[in-house]
Amino acid sequence: MTKPNISVKLRRWGGVRRQISVLGILALLVSIATLSRFFSVRSRFISDTLCNHVNTECQSGFRSETGIAVETVVDKIQKEMNEMRDMPTTGNPQENSEIRAVHPLAGRKQPSDGPAEFFLIEEIRKYVRVKPNRLGKQNFMGANGTFTSIGHACFEMKKDIEDYMDYDVGEICRDDWKLAQKLMVHGCDPLPRRRCFARAPQLYSKPFPINESMWKLPDNRNVRWSQYRCKNFTCLASSSTARKGFFKCADCFNLSDHELPRWIKQAVSGPEMNLTADFLIPEVLNIKPGGIRIGLDFSVGTGTFAARMREFNVTIVSATINLGAPFNEMIALRGLVPLYLTINQRLPFFDNTLDLLHTTRFLDGWIDFVLLDFILYDWDRVLRPGGLLWIDSFFCLKEDLDDYLEAFKMLRYRKHKWIVVPKLDKDDREVFFSAVLEKPPRPFR
Repeated sequence: MTKPNISVKLRRWGGVRRQISVLGILALLVSIATLSRFFSVRSRFISDTLCNHVNTECQSGFRSETGIAVETVVDKIQKEMNEMRDMPTTGNPQENSEIRAVHPLAGRKQPSDGPAEFFLIEEIRKYVRVKPNRLGKQNFMGANGTFTSIGHACFEMKKDIEDYMDYDVGEICRDDWKLAQKLMVHGCDPLPRRRCFARAPQLYSKPFPINESMWKLPDNRNVRWSQYRCKNFTCLASSSTARKGFFKCADCFNLSDHELPRWIKQAVSGPEMNLTADFLIPEVLNIKPGGIRIGLDFSVGTGTFAARMREFNVTIVSATINLGAPFNEMIALRGLVPLYLTINQRLPFFDNTLDLLHTTRFLDGWIDFVLLDFILYDWDRVLRPGGLLWIDSFFCLKEDLDDYLEAFKMLRYRKHKWIVVPKLDKDDREVFFSAVLEKPPRPFR
């Protein structure tokens, strides 16, 4: 067992001796260059004295020669140092390449320690630090480590994020989803992962079969109701409930009366003028026969748009948050796919992948124009060339309409449908805008 240790030590000593020899040679070169320059300058001192006082060209010539000599020596030193750094320190070149592939932040204070030191709770400190790969080389994704991220606003909400991350590892998490959503809505998004088990309903029952679940209220036992004003689905679906805890999509849980006819039967906004801002699913799909297969519904709702599109063999992911009611649980219990996502976040889809992007009751006249620009460009990113953007009943004040329409025109999409109708419940101060727009191919951009 001792012989291998001795051989390893000898190899290491040999590497050190080699480095010392190279450094000694470099020092000797520097000394010789300095002495030669000293004697050269001394031999010319007398003749150059008059030149220094009389002829400025001599001065500049002398200085330039000196500068060139110094630069030459520096270049030689730099070249030797580079060669020494690239020389293997052991006899195995494969090991040397692996050593050089160590995480670039290893061996010095990592920049990620700054964010970690900002927080007091140990769990979030551990989470935000860079995690170098254990084998010291790149992983299959081409990274030398894992760089876990949190939203920038988490630093402005230090007390809330530390409260969120204050738990016992391996135990049941607190029932704090409302705190988590508050953090997300205010820009602390993405949230850090946690090492505790999410709470589940105490008496969870098997969801209804898919042929029943689409148009039937789910079992109340499958939702945690502690953070809601209504404590069951019957309360949410009832039209007589005065205060449900939310106002956006107040009738979305009424599947039989309110939701069942949506996008299949036309609702007339102005009966006397026969005006409506609603488009029907069949007429939109007929724009691109067989070309709409997958899409995203970015709305406030219970998944009815996805349920209806499923009847036409179109797969829709429904993105929403729980604004006073269990919207995500409702979508999932109906047998559809919910995506818990705020408007603050970039869409988690790759470029040019979706056939359809639909939105209703979400982007309205409250939204800032610059934010709307960022959102529309992100939606353009995920839509494939020839994909459809369906703006469904966007409403705003009349005086703001032109500005909002310009934001949509900026996309330079082909207009298949485009309509503006009055919103009658606001004393004619607001209008509805709906459109179906097609993304151009842009082959030369």
